[in-house]
Amino acid sequence: MDVPMELARIVINTAGGQQKIYLRERGGKGRVFQIGIGLTEALAIDRRLKGVPFHRPLTHELLANTIQALGGTLEKIVINDLRYDVEDGWGTFIATLYIRQGGQMITVDSRPSDAIALGAALGTPIYAAEKVLQDAAEGPGEPKDRIEMLRRRMDLLANIIQQLSTKLNDEKFLAATAPETLQEHRQQLAMMKHEYEAIDRLLREVL
Repeated sequence: MDVPMELARIVINTAGGQQKIYLRERGGKGRVFQIGIGLTEALAIDRRLKGVPFHRPLTHELLANTIQALGGTLEKIVINDLRYDVEDGWGTFIATLYIRQGGQMITVDSRPSDAIALGAALGTPIYAAEKVLQDAAEGPGEPKDRIEMLRRRMDLLANIIQQLSTKLNDEKFLAATAPETLQEHRQQLAMMKHEYEAIDRLLREVL
């Protein structure tokens, strides 16, 4: 089931680092989750929402104009999956564009940041799959829903921690991987262990 969402907040750090957008469930439980995006996409979304004009179309506006010129309509954007990959140690959100052209519905795979930047240019509705909200939502939600979400998060973390720990103890993997990449993996592993332990402590306190 796809749940209607709205763009709740944009966090822009022009000094560098990852930018963030927060999507909030419309009505219902008001669940919220964040997606890390690039600075270009963050500025494009922010500029569009504030109605700041630009003398020439930017990339996402060009794509919006192209869809319209070809007789298509971007009907909706769906954040339909959250995949955890041990190679990068983090979750990756997957989005799909639903474009109607005549009587045909065309689906196009997209990064959420590009999809939302494009949707901001067209005023397109945003949805998230229920399974994405269950895995990624930060609350508020009901207490029992929050507890269940934290348990699922712990299960995901435990799986990634196990896989990444196995790789970092594999001599062949260590020999074939650049030192800076290994350092990133070790930092990610430490952060995930810290998060796992924090969730475990919280659940022990409330249960």
